[in-house]
Amino acid sequence: MQLENGAWRAARFAKHLPDRLLHSWRRHRAMRQLARARGLRRVLFVCHGNICRSPYAAASFLRRLPPVFRANVQASSAGFIGPGRPSPGEALAVSRRRGIDLSAHMSQLIDARAVRDYDLVVVMDSRQAQDLKTTYPDIGGVIVLGDLDPQPITRRAIVDPFGRSEQVFDESYARIDRCLDTLIGAAYSFGK
Repeated sequence: MQLENGAWRAARFAKHLPDRLLHSWRRHRAMRQLARARGLRRVLFVCHGNICRSPYAAASFLRRLPPVFRANVQASSAGFIGPGRPSPGEALAVSRRRGIDLSAHMSQLIDARAVRDYDLVVVMDSRQAQDLKTTYPDIGGVIVLGDLDPQPITRRAIVDPFGRSEQVFDESYARIDRCLDTLIGAAYSFGK
């Protein structure tokens, strides 16, 4: 059994090795993209189901944004599946402890209008970015949120905590917040 666990860990390490090796380059590229898009007015956060990561990211983004910018900035969230679903209990509990109320959130589907109407689309993993670019070839700016992490990473994607413990939600939300601080600093001209 221990050998199987060791082999599984080695395989997982190898799978995410490119994420670790390319993180600095991807971060630099994303920061340049944000620097060109200073003063974003409409930001869309996207995750798979729009019940855990993207609604938290949109709400936390607005909360973290300095008051001078809040009146002129809109942040929304959407997903690829199932409209009209609430956030799960773990998301509600953890986000509440972090000062965010997701109790009124209901999932929304991403559509062509949503993509076209936003200055920046922020996704939780590279597959979502590729799916958006394939489905909407004229999409503007798309950034993988994990590329903005100021800390060394183990994987590029923001872990989807759906169906997992509150601890996993807290870890995912903490990483989202770190990345949002970078996004806000780069896009709104007050440090990096």
